[in-house]
Amino acid sequence: MSVERADLDWSNLPFQYVKTDKNIRYYYKNNSWSAPEVNEDDTLSISIAAPALHYGQQGFEGLKAFETKDGRVVCFRPDENAKRMNRTNRRIGMPEVPEDLFISAVETAIRENRRFVPPYGTGASLYLRPLMIGVGPKVGLGPADEYIFLIFATPVGPYYKGGFKPVEAVIVEGFDRAAPHGVGDCKVGGNYAAGLPGSNFVKEQGCAVGLYLDSQHNKYVDEFSTSNFIGIKKSSYITPQSPSILPSITNKSLATIATDMGMDVEQRPVEIDEVEDFDEVGAVGTAAVITPVYSIKYGDRTFAFGTKESAGPVLTKLYKTLTKIQTGEIEDLHRWLLEIN
Repeated sequence: MSVERADLDWSNLPFQYVKTDKNIRYYYKNNSWSAPEVNEDDTLSISIAAPALHYGQQGFEGLKAFETKDGRVVCFRPDENAKRMNRTNRRIGMPEVPEDLFISAVETAIRENRRFVPPYGTGASLYLRPLMIGVGPKVGLGPADEYIFLIFATPVGPYYKGGFKPVEAVIVEGFDRAAPHGVGDCKVGGNYAAGLPGSNFVKEQGCAVGLYLDSQHNKYVDEFSTSNFIGIKKSSYITPQSPSILPSITNKSLATIATDMGMDVEQRPVEIDEVEDFDEVGAVGTAAVITPVYSIKYGDRTFAFGTKESAGPVLTKLYKTLTKIQTGEIEDLHRWLLEIN
């Protein structure tokens, strides 16, 4: 059966916004959610006094849908994104989004934009961005009494132009990503805005990604500017434990795969000096899955891992296993894929 496709260069898509056919919106008012609204307009009209604009009362998620080898369309672990969004919502005083409503919105967003799901084998995917904002007008500090929850979709290629290729990282100096017991473990826009000066520092150092240390002791690995940190040391999969790290669904999934591979999974505080002894290092998240890191600049020191030319064997196996599960080339033993009918 032929599938209608948007007229795009699927194999050369950047990781950028492309307007698609529809977005899905729900409105929260008087303590209840509205019916879904399927909308063609990709703009919003909200009050100039919306708490999302003044007090940062907003949170978001990111997840992907894929076309599988046998032509199905699947979404990767949307239930985990629903749980994580509600974790954010509770932390910043927003109402929770019922999980069935979240999943239904994901399914509708994919169906309404089916022609933008990239063909199998192109290396591209349909990126979904759930967003919730406080919009009930309010000048005094406090939670909004009205909210919009929406999901839009956009086809994307690899986050980095080179795809699964090693990059160089640097320890960010002069800026903290998040404070202990703050909102570092939540997916709120303020965390990313606070990281923009750090991103400029990274560019000035000629690197692709920044690595943050904890703000309290400045010696424990927190996370990369865009994603979680993982390290491979012999037969161990190691990832930092900290109250200021965003729980990554990709990291959680890779840890499960590592266990399946017979590796020991360790989630614990990781001192930066220990990283020098790691065999492989990667930045992991929804956008890139795994970005191998071949070196980390740390003041006048440089920690090296493998070569610039190719990722190490463990990260390569983890990456291939997860991406092949997502595209139906490997059996989905853990039932991570939601099929969209």
